[in-house]
Amino acid sequence: MLTMVVRGPSRKQRALEDALDAHERIISFEISPFVQGETRPHFAASRKFAHPPVAPRPVVVEPDMPTEAAPAAAAPNTATVAAPVDVFAIPSVVATRQEPLVEAEPLHAPKPELDFILPHPPAPAPTRVEPEPFIEPLVELVPTGPDESAVEAALPKLLGRYPQVFSELMALEKNVDASAREQSLWLAGQRLGRWIFNRDYAALGKLDLHEAIERIGTPALGALVEIEHRGEQLHIRQSPLCTEDGHPGCQFFNGYLEGLLGPAVTAEAISVFTLCCRSCGADECVLAIGPDFA
Repeated sequence: MLTMVVRGPSRKQRALEDALDAHERIISFEISPFVQGETRPHFAASRKFAHPPVAPRPVVVEPDMPTEAAPAAAAPNTATVAAPVDVFAIPSVVATRQEPLVEAEPLHAPKPELDFILPHPPAPAPTRVEPEPFIEPLVELVPTGPDESAVEAALPKLLGRYPQVFSELMALEKNVDASAREQSLWLAGQRLGRWIFNRDYAALGKLDLHEAIERIGTPALGALVEIEHRGEQLHIRQSPLCTEDGHPGCQFFNGYLEGLLGPAVTAEAISVFTLCCRSCGADECVLAIGPDFA
C-alpha cells in the first residue's frame, strides 16, 4: 500500500491513470484531490468488518444422521441388523432378530446432547494490538502568486552576477512569504531566461522544440548547473536550490527554460514541469519540456 501526493498539470491525469493501470505490480488505485491538512487512511486499508472473526463452532454428531465420523458408542443396542439401512431415507422402524420392533422417536423429541463426544476447541489466544505509528500530516501551503516587487528588486542583482545567481535567489527566498516562494522563483527565472535569450540566442530564429532544447536550453541551463540532456528531459545534478529540507526550488529552472525557449520554438507555447526533485528524495531533479495544450 502506498500513498503519493502528485503535482502536475491536470491534463496529465489521464496519462497518469493509464500508466498506473498498466503497471504489473499495481493491483488497484484511487485518485482524489488533495485537501490541505486532511489525513485519511489508505483506501485499501480502510475496510471495516461488521463483526470480528470468531472460532468455528464444534461439530455435533446427530444420532439419526448416519455418518462415517460417528463413534461406535452411538450405534443402537442391537445384536445384528436384519438388512442394511438406506442412509438416504429416515426409517420409522428398525428390525432386528432378537429385539422386538421399536417405534421411532417423535420428530420433535429433544435431541441428546453429544457435545462430550468431541473436545471443545481451545479458546483463541488474545491478539496483541500494536499501536498505529504516528504519521505527521502533509500540509501544503496554498500558493498566493509571486511577490512581484521582491522579484523586481532582485532582478538587477541576478543580471549583474549571472551566471553566479544562486546566492541572490536564496536571499529572494528569505525575503518573500512562504506561500509566494515558488511562484516568485518561477517569475525570477522567467525574467532571467527571457533576458538571456534576447542577449545570446535571438539571432537563431524559430526552431522546433527538440532543436531549441539542444541549441538553447541545454547550454543555457548548463551555464548554471551540471545537467544531462535526454530527449525532451533535462536532468539537474546537485541543484543548490533543492536541498533535503523538503523545499524544492525547481520552479526557478522551469521559469528559466520557459523564458529561454518560449520565444524560440515554432509552437505557440511550451510547458516545463518537474518530474522529480532532489528535495523530495530523488537522486536528481528532472525537468520535462513539451508543448502546452492548455
